[in-house]
Amino acid sequence: MSGMVVIVGRPNVGKSTLFNRLVGRRKAIVEDLPGTTRDRISADIQWDDRQFTLVDTGGLEISSDSDITQRVRRQVELAIAGSDAVIFLVDARDGVTATDLDISEVLRRSGKPVVLAANKVDNEQRRTDVTQFYELGVDEVMPISAYHGTGIDDLMDATVVHLPSAPGHPGETTISSGPKIAILGRPNVGKSALLNAILGEERVIVSEVPGTTRDAIDTVVEYEGERTVFIDTAGIRRRGRIEGGVEKYSVIRAMEAVDRADVILIVLDASELITAQDAHIAGYVVEAWKGIVIVVNKWDLARELGLSKEQCDKGIRSKLKFLPYASILYVSALLKEGVKEVLAEAKRVAQERLKRVPTARLNNVVGEAVLAHRPPAVSGKRLKILYATQADVNPPTFVFSVNDPELVHFSYQRYLENRLREAFGFSGTPLRFVFRKRGEQRQNDK
Repeated sequence: MSGMVVIVGRPNVGKSTLFNRLVGRRKAIVEDLPGTTRDRISADIQWDDRQFTLVDTGGLEISSDSDITQRVRRQVELAIAGSDAVIFLVDARDGVTATDLDISEVLRRSGKPVVLAANKVDNEQRRTDVTQFYELGVDEVMPISAYHGTGIDDLMDATVVHLPSAPGHPGETTISSGPKIAILGRPNVGKSALLNAILGEERVIVSEVPGTTRDAIDTVVEYEGERTVFIDTAGIRRRGRIEGGVEKYSVIRAMEAVDRADVILIVLDASELITAQDAHIAGYVVEAWKGIVIVVNKWDLARELGLSKEQCDKGIRSKLKFLPYASILYVSALLKEGVKEVLAEAKRVAQERLKRVPTARLNNVVGEAVLAHRPPAVSGKRLKILYATQADVNPPTFVFSVNDPELVHFSYQRYLENRLREAFGFSGTPLRFVFRKRGEQRQNDK
């Protein structure tokens, strides 16, 4: 990416609508409710030949003293400090407000290039009225309608001129693309606190009030020369307890985050350890064929709760019997203990998902497994494995050519999986097995 553009403004002026318009998909939650966006939400986009990161921020309310408002302000200030240009969005219907004046002063002190956009200009009278916004001390006011898409081209043309030169010049360091890591769990288990501890800054708002994180928040970090994306998500409640509106969309967004991630950090609370909802979340991740790392947070309470790692390992494994290959890490996001190992393990699992096995060696291992334990007979017929090959990675996918796919019993498939893991590793990731009758086409895969 060659720069960062941040959208700033008071609540309900249409920042998320503009963000979604520019991104080209409905990524930020949009509701007719002030303050819906609290955290920073980012996306990599391209305008003409310029690629950059666009950041949506929470609505600024300078005069409010509430705790959550002050945290939102801190997030916006951090976003502005890291930006190359700022789109200052105001509402043409409301005219200049005291909050707009306060925000303009904050931006003036930041020293960042500012492009002021007057939103909701959907008739000629409002286009005329935007001249009042010159009171905010800007050289030009860009009239736009984020909802209808008018004026967007002029706005972005005026914005990208403030970005640094496009990458690719001699002497630049190339950062390769790394994995996408999503953080999942029930409300208030410390997902945002864990992300902040890993990053070493308050990148996502942390609050003791469950449900603070509503959107899936993307954070791009450089780690060991790779560009790694972290996705923080809203807490997932039991289906019967999910409320409508914003919370429903938040859960949908969390599920979408799983779909686009490579590795999922399933965060548990040491004070509750493992619940039925945690098992439900883990099951969804397995069904999506994603890599998994189990993270037990709030381990600073272990002594007070009388817990040991051995005891907790046993309890978690008994509830997550379908995840014997996932590692369990114990951390305290509050004290920043054990958090370095989380990123290292997630990266290791991502590498395991990209592992390829030579066909000859794969067939040797499968052949030895069959000789050591023949498949059981079913109605007088016995499964014959004729050939095996690895068809894909991320997740590792193996295709077995057999005499009859109907003869594959789940217990024998599990046995083969265990033998492959013993031989090749693949820790932290599910393995996808496809059993195909010799001569069948791919569309007939079982």
